[in-house]
Amino acid sequence: MKPEYRYEVIIYWSDEDNAFLAEVPELAGCMADGATYAEALENVEQVVREWILTAEDLGRPVPSPKGRLLFA
Repeated sequence: MKPEYRYEVIIYWSDEDNAFLAEVPELAGCMADGATYAEALENVEQVVREWILTAEDLGRPVPSPKGRLLFA
């Protein structure tokens, strides 16, 4: 069973990359892409897991999810 993470994910289309990009603002540098919206979301879920495992392995803090961020 995979753990459930509650980080905000922002997904948008990038003409430059010709793909959907999914970013997790609370986790620095955490992003993924995909040919479809669903694929980008699936890929970023994997990247979040890897980001957290890497941070834990390196002894770095993992921020607690804050939920909806107000960047706009």
